[in-house]
Parts: sequence; C-alpha cells; structure tokens
Amino acid sequence: MTPPPPLPDWAAGRLAGFERHLTAERGLSPHTVRAYVGDAAALLEHASRGGLADLRALDVRTVRAWLADQHAGGMARATLARRAAAARAFTAYAYSRGWLDGDPGPLLATPKAARHLPTVLAQEQMAAVLAVGESAPDLVGDPRADLAADPRAHPAADPRAGAIACRDTAIMELFYASGIRVSELCGLDVGDIDEERRTVRVLGKGSKERVVPIGVPAVAAVRRWQHAGRPLLVTERSGPALYLGARGGRLDPRTARRVVHARIAAAGSVPDAGPHALRHSAATHLLEGGADLRSVQEILGHASLASTQIYTHVSVARLLSAYRQAHPRA
Repeated sequence: MTPPPPLPDWAAGRLAGFERHLTAERGLSPHTVRAYVGDAAALLEHASRGGLADLRALDVRTVRAWLADQHAGGMARATLARRAAAARAFTAYAYSRGWLDGDPGPLLATPKAARHLPTVLAQEQMAAVLAVGESAPDLVGDPRADLAADPRAHPAADPRAGAIACRDTAIMELFYASGIRVSELCGLDVGDIDEERRTVRVLGKGSKERVVPIGVPAVAAVRRWQHAGRPLLVTERSGPALYLGARGGRLDPRTARRVVHARIAAAGSVPDAGPHALRHSAATHLLEGGADLRSVQEILGHASLASTQIYTHVSVARLLSAYRQAHPRA
C-alpha cells in the first residue's frame, strides 16, 4: 500500500496548533487528542490531494466529500461519527483563529453510530470472578504466587509475584466497586483513596474530578496492596502512582486489561470481558439494587444522562418489581 504524501508545511503547522489547543485548552485525554489530530490530518491530506493550497479554502463540500469517501470504503459508523466530530472541532478551532472565513462544521450532519448493548456480567458471575482473588495467592511471599497470567498458578517463590497477585486482586475489586474507566484506574495516586470515608477521588474525562464511593472489600484489597504488595515493586520511577507495573512504573492500561481478562478466564464459565464490562456490570447492578439513574450518572462520570440510560435495559426486573410494589392495580 502506497503511504500517503506528507502534508504541506502550512497544514502541519495548523495541526500542531490544533493539538496544543486540544491538550492545553480543552483538556482532552491523550487518546482523544491522538484520534482527533489523526482525523484532522486525514481531512487535510484529502483536501490537499484535491488541490487545496490554503486552509481558508476548506469548505463544507470538501469535508462532506472526505466523509463520503470513507463511508463508501466501508468505514464503521462509529468511526465516521468520531471523524465528523473531529472535523467540527478542527474547523471551529481554525475559525476562532481567523484561518477560515466561516465555520463549515455546524453544517455537517453527524453519522449516527449504531448503539450496541453493553456486555454485562450477572451478579453471580461477578461473584465468581472476585472469588478468584479471594482464593488466589495474593499475600506477599506466598509460595503459590506466580507472575503468570493465571492467578491460581503454582509455584513461584519470588515475593514480587505475590505482590503482583495482590495488586491484581485490588485492581479487580476497585474496578467493580467504583465502575471507573481503565485510564482512570491507572491514573490513581496513593492519596486518592480515602479509607475512612470509603471513597476514591477520580480524574475523569476533560480533567473533571469526582469522588466515587467504594465498598469494604475494595478498601481492604487496596489497603492490603498498599501495605504488603506495593512496597516490593516500588522504585524511583513509581512516584505517587497507586498501581504499579512489574518494573515499578505506573500501571499501563494494557496491563490492567490483561489482568481483567486473566481473572475472568480463571473464573471458569464466565464469558470473556474487559475492564469496560466491569464498568457496565457495576452500573447495571447499582440500578438493579435500587440506585437512581442520576446517582449512577455521577458515579460513572457521564456528562449526559443519555449515556447512563443504556443500562436500564438490563434492569427490567427491578422496574417490574417497583411497579408491582407501587401501583395500586398491579
């Protein structure tokens, strides 16, 4: 496949400014910044191939043609929706800097992404997954502890292996207790856990901070990790990070995902799932237990209640129960 031609200098300079704007002014996550800058680069590459020699000539027809080409190529609707959002963000930024005479972004239609129901583990399945941690060798120095993916594996005498097993148990408990995102978990510092109040302070999307309640098992698992496991992995590069990788640095999201998949696999008959499924499961089980939608929205850090409403589909039993208890003719 022939690589795309390099962007002209004028386009590269505009992209660099756009990246700084997304990072410093809008406070978007590094993942979102990379995606938006990549999308804007693809738009400018398409436009320059079509003869665009200056950003001021970028109009809505060019942006629509770019999206239409990708749609014709079979691009997923969710990706198209994100690319349209990135294009709107870029044109709004360019217009605010005086690089465009008008902003074509608002004239773009947003491709509606197909809404898939989230993967949710049943409460008994989550209990089975967390029971793996209860039976796993998560005490430092336990000779059964192993660095391998299977947390029940035998044998290894390395106390660091026990520390990692202890860490993995604390990861699983906190994921399910709080419903936080994998990036949020990896970004936690030691001081973000309040054992007395049983809360965790989370820095979410858009650098928005929220305080999330957690339960006794999660507090106990994190305390065990902090006091017995973390000291065996800590190095000069650890800083205040709560969760550490095997080499002492802040835990990487890819490692956290591997931990979740391994623990679920070790539970036996539970279907494979990742960290986001634990988030979905926590939200669903809160609703099933009687939590109101607004409270769940706050816990998850959703900007819009519409994002939270998708979880109501699995709570029909709870709604039926509430109806039968409350309606006089039920």
